[in-house]
Amino acid sequence: MPLANRLVAEILGTCWLVFGGCGSAVLAAKFVAMEGSTPLNLGIAFVGVSLAFGLTVLSMAFAIGHVSGCHLNPAVTVGLNVGGRFPSAEVVPYIIAQVSGAVIGSAILWFIASGGASWQAPSGAGAFATNGYGTLSPGGYSVQACFIAEVVLTFFFLIIILGATDSRAPAGFAGIPIGLGLTLIHLIGIPVTNLSVNPARSTGPALFVRGETIPQLWLFWLAPILGAILAGLVYRSFFAAPKN
Repeated sequence: MPLANRLVAEILGTCWLVFGGCGSAVLAAKFVAMEGSTPLNLGIAFVGVSLAFGLTVLSMAFAIGHVSGCHLNPAVTVGLNVGGRFPSAEVVPYIIAQVSGAVIGSAILWFIASGGASWQAPSGAGAFATNGYGTLSPGGYSVQACFIAEVVLTFFFLIIILGATDSRAPAGFAGIPIGLGLTLIHLIGIPVTNLSVNPARSTGPALFVRGETIPQLWLFWLAPILGAILAGLVYRSFFAAPKN
């Protein structure tokens, strides 16, 4: 498949991940409807948002996995490269495509969300599905705690990806454990950092909220990529198929 085709697939896939996952957090996590004078909480909360992120990856794995590999995440691209599964020459083009898709998905979400009757400029912890530490952490977690959480959760996410896509794994099912793995990771990490494990996903919403979110982006690039590198090294050293 030509590189240009694969980059378009990564743009569309990452757009879907950000629009679907972050969109569920922005539009549906907290939703109160009125039945007469009685408020009804119809929001999907943490579980629903976690499932939404997992479903975006699961659906795109089957839609574009055969085209681009469905990375949708700079950390995944770097981890696969370190694990010997992806060429170094294509790492930067993939990352540019993923960030572009994240920005497009965030722009679509911003346009829709700002059309709501109760719209207010987002600010504070988790605003517009942004990630953060300290005062921008949903649970007020320290920078050290958030850094370790993002490293560890990305590490295990990449171990799942590397294992599920191994040539010895059952063929055709990789999207299922990867999507469910991302769901589990969100269930753990949303209270801590609003869960990133994906620098592109963090960058897209932050560019629209700006303010304090931009200076904190370093953590959501460094920690996921570090976790991915560690996973690539561990998998390649201990779990890779023996060479003939």
